[in-house]
Amino acid sequence: MKNNSITVEIRQEDATDFPAVYNINSTAFEGRDEAQLVDRLRGSENFIPELSLVATIENKLVGHILFTTIKIVNEETETESLALAPIAVKPELQRKGIGTQLIQHGLKKAKELGYESAIVLGHEHYYPRFGFAPTNKWGIKAPFNVPANVFMAVELVKDALSGVRGTVKYDKAFEEV
Repeated sequence: MKNNSITVEIRQEDATDFPAVYNINSTAFEGRDEAQLVDRLRGSENFIPELSLVATIENKLVGHILFTTIKIVNEETETESLALAPIAVKPELQRKGIGTQLIQHGLKKAKELGYESAIVLGHEHYYPRFGFAPTNKWGIKAPFNVPANVFMAVELVKDALSGVRGTVKYDKAFEEV
């Protein structure tokens, strides 16, 4: 993909990428929490290898995005969805469209794999450009106290969240962040 004269390739992460992905998450988030979260999620039953994606420029890793399975739970039902977390781009390459390409590619791949929705805790002005809207639109709640405008969902399939109500249940690895 070309953007601002930068050619970005997006592909599935492999084991040789782990150290670079750790570094990207550590530097992008100015700490190790998200990098360690990625490491823990790789060993989880909620990990989807096809949805751990890296962005490269001239074969050098510059970004990473991860989607893992989650549940939206109420007294009667459990609905599977995805968590988009984390997404990271090397600080010196941020604001050049790499994150946008990772999100677009990741959501497309998720839909191809049969997933119907995704949830994100993120910037209220950034994620709506990808179709995300506050989850309270559907009666979906975060398992922790966050402002409603930053806890968002997107339907990858029309009306996938219609009638879905409940609280998101993340992988236990998220509790350690």
